[in-house]
Amino acid sequence: MAVTHDEVRQIFGDISDHKVVEIIDSGATPAELTEVAAHLAQETDVMGELERPLTGRALAIYNLLRQDEEYWEQDR
Repeated sequence: MAVTHDEVRQIFGDISDHKVVEIIDSGATPAELTEVAAHLAQETDVMGELERPLTGRALAIYNLLRQDEEYWEQDR
C-alpha cells in the first residue's frame, strides 16, 4: 500500500514537497519509512534484534534525506 503525502510528513516532518513526492514514488511502505526515521534519529539501539543495515528503498530514502544535511556539514 502506497504512503500518502500526510503520512510522509508525519514521519519525517517538514521536508520539501519534492522529497515527499520522491518518497511516495519510491513505493516504500510505512514500515520502511519508520525504519528510515529510526536510522535518521540514530535510535537503532532501541530496535534490538530488528537493527539491521538499510537496504533497497529504505537506503535510497535515507540517502535522499541526508543529502542536504551532508552538504551543509561539508560547507562549514
